[in-house]
Amino acid sequence: MSSVPPGNAAGAPQARAASSVTVSVTRRVEPTRIQEATHWAQQGMDLASSFPGFLGSGWVRASADSLSWHMLYRFANSDLLDAWEGSEERAHWLIDGHDLILDARVEKRTGIEGWFDAPRDEDPEGAPSFQPPRWKQAVSIGMGFLPTNLAFTLVATGVIPGWHDVAMLPKLLLTTLVMAPTMTFLVMPPVTRLLRPWLIRRPARAG
Repeated sequence: MSSVPPGNAAGAPQARAASSVTVSVTRRVEPTRIQEATHWAQQGMDLASSFPGFLGSGWVRASADSLSWHMLYRFANSDLLDAWEGSEERAHWLIDGHDLILDARVEKRTGIEGWFDAPRDEDPEGAPSFQPPRWKQAVSIGMGFLPTNLAFTLVATGVIPGWHDVAMLPKLLLTTLVMAPTMTFLVMPPVTRLLRPWLIRRPARAG
């Protein structure tokens, strides 16, 4: 079973830790040990969630009989991700699952690009997934942000007395603290699933 070792890039630490990192792992599971692999995968996600900087995780299968499992997890920056990936806890977890996994492929994306990762198919060559154009990503984020921000504003206005009179800085801070995890974990996953046929549609070639 393959894994990604801790990064040791020579760049400045400030540059490495500038944005969140989404790790996409596709693992092919031993077909006779699906139940054990399910328990093992959940253990790994629970373990990662106990580390500083963890922002969320999830895993899906293309179908009930698919042996390829697509897992995602996100950390606040590269340094915190390295702390998890270089930890003894993760090393022991990988050893525990050695006999459950036939092979694994790993990709890392920074910032919001991880929202648009599609589950990989079972292509043995492991071709990288298609990333939608930035303008489509912007439209998708806007479609999620507009109703979410509107809903938050309506709720805040009705629940917090004098919301309109709150100073700008604390108002923006509270909005950010609510909107960032809401967009990351609740809004963008279903939005990207809904729009995926449009997002991954490749442009027609001229002529």
